[in-house]
Amino acid sequence: MVVFLNGRFFAQDAAVVSVFDRGFLYGDGLFETLLVARGQPFLWDAHLERFARGADMLKLRPPLTSVEMRRAADRLIQLNALLSAVLRITLTRGPGPRGYSPAGADNPTLAMTLHPAPRLNAKQPARVRLITSTYRVAADDPLANVKTCNKLPHILARAEADAARADDALLLNTRGHLAEASASNLIWISGDVLLTPPGGAGALMGITRGAVVELARKLGLATRQANEKPAVLRRASGVFLTNSIHGITEVVELDGKALRRSAVVARLQRSYESLFLAEGASKQCDEMSLRGRTARAASRRAAQSGAQAPSARDKK
Repeated sequence: MVVFLNGRFFAQDAAVVSVFDRGFLYGDGLFETLLVARGQPFLWDAHLERFARGADMLKLRPPLTSVEMRRAADRLIQLNALLSAVLRITLTRGPGPRGYSPAGADNPTLAMTLHPAPRLNAKQPARVRLITSTYRVAADDPLANVKTCNKLPHILARAEADAARADDALLLNTRGHLAEASASNLIWISGDVLLTPPGGAGALMGITRGAVVELARKLGLATRQANEKPAVLRRASGVFLTNSIHGITEVVELDGKALRRSAVVARLQRSYESLFLAEGASKQCDEMSLRGRTARAASRRAAQSGAQAPSARDKK
């Protein structure tokens, strides 16, 4: 596998990051994870906007512009010949002196890697069983809206799920309210209203969450944010998770007890799949159009150059 690191492409075994990199030492960085389908990173603009906001909040200076990052991502996809993959973008503060102070860490590290994409079956969507984790995320944490490289509560929550042979873990916040799953946003259905924890609940406001909320509104469904205790999920008519890689995943069980299922989830899954296919087709058409315009412009320049080229007689 070829990886991108600090402006260059390497075989994965040759890509080396310093042991003094603050991302390695302290988790001093942030990342984004995107699904690549038909060679196109899905919802790229939204992910890069969040990436830029996070970098600004952490006072990190990406070494590339968003346009340069997209070019690097496209080239990485081409070099690996992967039309379907998971793209991870990681930015750290880079190497620096020992200690928490960021002073002296002036060369950020930017890496992009590709990973195999999960097999998704639209005709038989995945369904998940959750347990409630004993770990908590902090309510009203301003860093919750940055996808930082500090994910210990989520890692330990997922380890609990693995130990319980569940598919994922539900995290509450320090007030006992619903927050999120280990790598997904949580949404539940009450009547024709979709509810999700607010930003202050301690959950990362996911890109897919935002896309699904917009789709719900287009389908005539009301959406609302609410601080609720876990018991509300047992009364809900349906529960699902949203995630950039898996899309919409229905939750069918919590702590060993079955949850109600709603046809609304299937409607949203179909709408999300349509959005996914439409964006991929649109991006491909845009790129084909751009390549066509570029080729035509090059042909015109070549023709003009040929017409204006001095003859042997003129040269004399």
